[in-house]
Amino acid sequence: MVGGTPIGEGELLFEELVRSVHGCGPIEVLEAAERYGQAIGLTAVTVHVVDIQQNLLFPLTGGPPLGVDSTEAGEAYRSDTLRLDEGGDGELSLWLPLRDGADRMGVLHVRTESLDEPTLRRCQTLASLLALVVTSKRAYSDTYVRHTRTRPVRLRTEMLRAFLPPRTLGTTRGVSTAVLEPAYELGGDAFDHSITKDTLHAVILDAMGHDLASGLTASVAMAGARSARRNGADLAELTAGVEQALFQWLPERFCTGVFATLELADGMFSWANCAHPTPLLIRDRRLVPGALDREPEVPLGLGGVLGGTEARAVHRLQLEPGDQVLLYTDGVTEAHDSEGRMFGLEQFADFVIRAASADEPAPETLRRLIHAIHEHQRGSFTDDATIMLLEWHPDGGRAPHPRGC
Repeated sequence: MVGGTPIGEGELLFEELVRSVHGCGPIEVLEAAERYGQAIGLTAVTVHVVDIQQNLLFPLTGGPPLGVDSTEAGEAYRSDTLRLDEGGDGELSLWLPLRDGADRMGVLHVRTESLDEPTLRRCQTLASLLALVVTSKRAYSDTYVRHTRTRPVRLRTEMLRAFLPPRTLGTTRGVSTAVLEPAYELGGDAFDHSITKDTLHAVILDAMGHDLASGLTASVAMAGARSARRNGADLAELTAGVEQALFQWLPERFCTGVFATLELADGMFSWANCAHPTPLLIRDRRLVPGALDREPEVPLGLGGVLGGTEARAVHRLQLEPGDQVLLYTDGVTEAHDSEGRMFGLEQFADFVIRAASADEPAPETLRRLIHAIHEHQRGSFTDDATIMLLEWHPDGGRAPHPRGC
């Protein structure tokens, strides 16, 4: 009793659940969540996490996976909205998205005989808490990692994935989301993004080759960019820092890349392109041809070899509300089918435009797009393929749920 008010069983179990987040393993936390669920009238509480290719949702406590494209659970994941279904046994199934800010991690499934507004609010609070549990523990607990993989990954891929950030981050004013394949056999592609109060930072990289040294090259370039960014470097200083890191530690390796910032307050987009495919600008549901074409520069890591001393050029473009910028590696547009037909820039951009016209969330657009490229190549990738999509919505627009800065 606190202040003369009795503490109910549900409240006590919720406190137990919150305490378990700090002192228990992943499965113990889920067991505490089930006890709390029973106290508020739920007959089942199950966390499903999405695999790294976003095809399947795996229950952490065991059981068959659910298809992202073919189930009610998948619909909750794809649309980022809750879904309610009445089962054949008369119970209700509620599927709620699990998010780390803007990043989709999976879904929470609860079953109950009836659902009123207070219970729904408690379920939403439970989903938020369990999302924090997954976020806090997945960095050091292999329980989550094992449930997001359907087969072993290569050593070079394990190294790269250790450096990769969440697929999606954003605020109400802007979002960055990315996908990359082949998920289990990455060679030298990588991406990075970060957000502060007013600035969205984005990096896409494509290292030479498809071996362990390629993964190391991309990892050093990514670490160099992060180090410079966190020390307050501007884009020119940042690219110079990456150049120096590669030249000093991996003098026989190089990579291409785009380093960009988006000012969320006014929409100023700045970028430096180091021999990478030219980013694309989509405005008013149309591709703006040549909008981001600039004079090409040599790849990162070759400046010292070629005797270059000048800083990389930093370009700027004023975005308009709703603009989208696509960054990608050549494995996307050069993906070809059995008859040699390329996926191509036109089909690539058109896919994103049609999805935006349907008001589809950006993370779901890229999930479907990378699967379409996979199908175009009949289920295999001859080269790494990475896509990043940046959107600016100063009025809140279609941006996802905010992620903490």
